[in-house]
Amino acid sequence: MRSVYCAAGAALLAYSIAGFAQTKTPCSQTVSYPLQSRATLMIDSKPAGLHIVGTDQAAIHVSCSASSDETATNVAFHFSPTANGDKLSIEGPHLQHGNNGLEVKIEVPRRTNLRIRMFAGQVTVDEVKGDKDIEVGAGQITISSIGDGDYRNVNASVSVGEVQARAFGTEKGGFFRNFSRKNSNGSYRLQAHVTTGQIELLGNAEQKGQAGKPD
Repeated sequence: MRSVYCAAGAALLAYSIAGFAQTKTPCSQTVSYPLQSRATLMIDSKPAGLHIVGTDQAAIHVSCSASSDETATNVAFHFSPTANGDKLSIEGPHLQHGNNGLEVKIEVPRRTNLRIRMFAGQVTVDEVKGDKDIEVGAGQITISSIGDGDYRNVNASVSVGEVQARAFGTEKGGFFRNFSRKNSNGSYRLQAHVTTGQIELLGNAEQKGQAGKPD
């Protein structure tokens, strides 16, 4: 009898996860789901402006600002569990970053591991501690609130454009530029790549406008 109950429970759980995975929320509504600290969050987005902010809440909150009703209607958030963590997909056939496009704010627990993939647009990460693996085809990546010794391994690169690693006291620009740094005492890994565009790695002083001129 116990095996029957276990099988039924497993089937119910699988059904619940499958139903949850199919849930899509329009851009006009705010998405809120539980997300534990130190979880891995994968974000797959159409071209947009993404602003990821760390908070003290054990949840993810997603909201958007669309420049037109058509954009808002065509955009949907899809949050689903995966074998390697949780995944947020930002879907829509008519997304264009900029004055006529979409800005998405994503609040996550402060200690969240991020894996982000986007064809074009801008990704800004602020006050998030954890591993970061971010790739953008064309656009910009800005990672702020980088403290001394946070990362044991940093690798930031662009194919065409520039890397500004002011949090580490250096700046590079041009073709096929990259910045790397290792610190055996660090806790996290940071990997960022933009095919065409710019990467900025900022510390607390740069965020507050206290930074001097780059090297």
